[in-house]
Amino acid sequence: MPNLLFRCLSHSATACFFVLLTACADAPAQSLATAPNVPAAIQPPPQTTTAPVETLSFDEWRTLLRSDAIAAGIDPALFDRAFAGVVPNPKVLAADSSQPEFTRPVWEYLDGAVSSTRIARGRTLITQERANLTRIEQRYGVNAETLVAIWGLESNFGSNIGNHNVVRSLATLAYEGRRQAFWRSQLLAVLQILQHGDIAPESLVGSWAGAMGQTQFMPTTYNEHAVDFDGDGKRDLWNSSTDALASAAHYLQSSGWQQGQPWGFEVRLPNGFDYALADPDNRLPLSQWEALGIRPVNSSTNAAAEASATLLLPAGHKGPAFLVLSNFRSILRYNNSTSYALAIGLLSDALRGGSGIQASWPRGDRQLGRSERIELQELLTVNGFDPGPADGIIGANTRKAIRSLQLQLNQPADGYPTEDLLKQLRGR
Repeated sequence: MPNLLFRCLSHSATACFFVLLTACADAPAQSLATAPNVPAAIQPPPQTTTAPVETLSFDEWRTLLRSDAIAAGIDPALFDRAFAGVVPNPKVLAADSSQPEFTRPVWEYLDGAVSSTRIARGRTLITQERANLTRIEQRYGVNAETLVAIWGLESNFGSNIGNHNVVRSLATLAYEGRRQAFWRSQLLAVLQILQHGDIAPESLVGSWAGAMGQTQFMPTTYNEHAVDFDGDGKRDLWNSSTDALASAAHYLQSSGWQQGQPWGFEVRLPNGFDYALADPDNRLPLSQWEALGIRPVNSSTNAAAEASATLLLPAGHKGPAFLVLSNFRSILRYNNSTSYALAIGLLSDALRGGSGIQASWPRGDRQLGRSERIELQELLTVNGFDPGPADGIIGANTRKAIRSLQLQLNQPADGYPTEDLLKQLRGR
């Protein structure tokens, strides 16, 4: 699911008015440690929001929203049609506030994301959609395998686009959820989509958080990047796989996708390698990584020596290693989770006949639960390190703090949180 970007570069003067109404509530990129089974795009980070207006009933709140929407150019009859029978959905509020204690390890996530069934189905669809995919690549420069991989992970190739009433879901979140200004911007964007005539209100379904269509676009992302590629006059991401795939390609192109460049590749590290170099901020030309003794597992990487790459250790020094390039970062713009981006890359490789990961995952290692990750961050702070807020998210600051601790302990400084590391901190 694309990250929630609500830019002021809209398609019309009406859209600019929406920006003024909603204070252009952008959602910055999240930590790369976002749980792989919970799309980062629907979890914008904490931000300053307006306090809940507890004195307003939902009907009163809707009346105020109606006035704002009409002032912004939304047809009154369309607004009333879209909100007919809409009341807050408690299940949406529960989903918004839920924070699971445990998430799947990256290897378990990849087992499902890059399954043999999904690979076989994706290859079949590439053959069936070859003409459209070729046209899309010619227009946007994004290869068929990457687009079909996104299609497969976002909606199981269009078979699971969600069944929530999007207007109801977003109205619930905008009325009484967290980050109300943010969700209000999405709700107003949905009304703009309806005003455009891309879909009827009765057919507007999606995820609990308002992600829509076969490529799960949020409304503000839809308004900026959805395209009518099949030429029927509508940007239909629900029923037109052509529009959905082309819209995903348009999004990636806008995110800096480099045609002909790989997303990355698996590598082998030399003995005695300095794992502290596996820092997301440490980007080096491939030629410099080669000079450090890093070698690709497969000889054909199809990447220029001057291409900038980052070393990725998704399971620490015990697991596989990857050099990831700018196209990996473009995928992160779609969903800011390294596990997701890695799944897209590996699935796209598999669709073109790749052999998969050669190194082994540390499947015997236990993942820290959320409360343990919070404890780890608190203990890092107590011991003089700076992991940032104790929120259970292992982001860049926490990983830097872990690396500093690991260097003190003469351990591989891979920045990876483990149960053993937490036990050592408890004993300090």
